[in-house]
Amino acid sequence: MHHRPRRIAAPAALAVLALLLCAAGAAAQKYVALGDSYSSGTGTRTYFDASCQRSVYAYPELIAQQRPNTQLTMAACSGATTTDVLNNQVSSLTSDTAIVTITIGGNDAGFSSVITQCALPWPWSCDSNVATAQTYIRNTLPARLNAVYAQIRSRSPSARVVVLGYPRLFMGVDCNAGTFFSTDEMTKLNATADLLRDTERGRAQSAGFTFVDAIPAFTGHAVCSSSEWLNGLSNPTGESYHPNTTGHSRGYAPLVRAVIG
Repeated sequence: MHHRPRRIAAPAALAVLALLLCAAGAAAQKYVALGDSYSSGTGTRTYFDASCQRSVYAYPELIAQQRPNTQLTMAACSGATTTDVLNNQVSSLTSDTAIVTITIGGNDAGFSSVITQCALPWPWSCDSNVATAQTYIRNTLPARLNAVYAQIRSRSPSARVVVLGYPRLFMGVDCNAGTFFSTDEMTKLNATADLLRDTERGRAQSAGFTFVDAIPAFTGHAVCSSSEWLNGLSNPTGESYHPNTTGHSRGYAPLVRAVIG
């Protein structure tokens, strides 16, 4: 009786198969960074896209650089509101997007103009500006955040979505020549940051997203601290009250990495 010899796969064929399997396993994870100046990198002073102030030192870029097989689409743009995200940014999301990060809401509430008003010397006051911003955050912003989050989930149903909050800017000291923040004004601005955090956390969690509070990480690194992670009054003024390069590398980037691995 003759036995048919068993066919043994050629080593070359096995090597090709192994390469194909490795390639399939190493498909790039798509990461889309949405949001405003806190995500684009305003404050880092170096931009590859001047119109949106996108920086290689922004936390999304740092994460993509340090994470193998991560393909970043940087859609975040300085000055963006929730409406801008819906009109100009969510189109970057795809069904196979794996990671989404976003900071949004500060511009909707007019936070930069409130800070500008608070920085003026006596007898100017920003009490009414702060009150207006807080009313907006309580009453109008939640629905706007819901609309953004619904679009993210609809377009990228399997993505890990990380919603990042904003830090408190002040530690009770104003050391910058040219600004005149009173202790009371700094307290109210920090309280507004807390209100914004609480509102955003509630909406993000309702959407099933991960909310990350930036306030603890930046505590001790506010404007006028000995190790500032946030710019004080700067030239140009658009750099003011935004995270600097350390704020992105040691503040925001580790917060995101702790969630996405």
